[in-house]
Amino acid sequence: MTTLTQVDSILDVPAQAWNALTGTDQPFVQHGFLAALEASGSVTAEHGWQPGHLLLKDDADELIGAAPLYIKDHSFGEFVFDFSWANAYEQLGLDYYPKLLNAIPFTPVAGPRLLARDDAVRRTLARALADMPNQLGVSSLHSLFGDDSSTAALLGADAHARRGCQYRWFNRGYRDFEHFLEHLSSKRRKEIRRERRRMRDAGVEIVVRRPDEISDALWRTLYAFYGRTYAMRGQDPYLTPEFFAELSNRMPDQVLFFIAYHEQRPVGMAFMMRSNDTLYGRHWGCETDYHSLHFETCYYAGIDYCIENGLSCFDAGAQGEHKIRRGFEPIATWSTHVIADPRLNQAVGNFVDREAEMMADFQAEQRSRCNFDAAPADTR
Repeated sequence: MTTLTQVDSILDVPAQAWNALTGTDQPFVQHGFLAALEASGSVTAEHGWQPGHLLLKDDADELIGAAPLYIKDHSFGEFVFDFSWANAYEQLGLDYYPKLLNAIPFTPVAGPRLLARDDAVRRTLARALADMPNQLGVSSLHSLFGDDSSTAALLGADAHARRGCQYRWFNRGYRDFEHFLEHLSSKRRKEIRRERRRMRDAGVEIVVRRPDEISDALWRTLYAFYGRTYAMRGQDPYLTPEFFAELSNRMPDQVLFFIAYHEQRPVGMAFMMRSNDTLYGRHWGCETDYHSLHFETCYYAGIDYCIENGLSCFDAGAQGEHKIRRGFEPIATWSTHVIADPRLNQAVGNFVDREAEMMADFQAEQRSRCNFDAAPADTR
């Protein structure tokens, strides 16, 4: 006998019980990351992110399955764009919002979305999620950037799969950065060396720091850099200053800041996290625009770090075809969608099928432009 319930805060779920189901040390699906979002006020109902996490317990009241779940009043901060679907609902006189989102807020990183003790539990979670739009009277359920097991379970519950494309850097046993460059074309080697030389000639140095190595004054400066990135787009930052403090307290060993110094003065930063085998680039900001600073801080310094620390992969964030020229490779990502209205469910299904064909062609074209025949088999 199992019991499905929802809780309106991850803080009400024991961290050990949640983390025991993840099956990975990827930081974003861990209790600490989700708790930092809520405890810091970055994810709240007032911001259009109402937590409603789904829990599955056995007859001994032990947590055997869980899914991060939010009731959304908008589609911002998701990185899988469904604004045209919202417009279609509106044209039919229907409300697209609220909708249900099974995802990690503000984090377009593929990983587990249905946390489960075994595949049978995962299928139970998938079926429960797929039934929720009709049960709750909301428009839809969207599970974003799921791993293979989560995606397969939701497809088995009649969800539609939507294909995307992102870029990863893979460590093929490089001795150092120059060894990596040897595997690129002559043109690309010259471009990258020129960009890195421009930073050296300008006196810019990248220093990697853990949270306990950062003073309060430097914290404020780094957050100002992060906030400027959003201000340039005319919006407030998604993450509050308290988020970084909460995260650093809860997950200090997985938080890194790549700080750019110009003549010993901080001028830019990239906020990253890491697992045992992967570096994740998440947020970036700078004092002012420096030529090539973004590439050095967000890409090349991360590649250096992976080589020096033996990490096998660098996930530098969503989008960015320009990453191909810098040694990154295209991979497929997936999201799954359940649409309550039968008319729009069929239309969305037809759309994502056509879109997937175009995305496969696009990925193949991108693959033809990179210097590597294929990414490792389990990441394509």
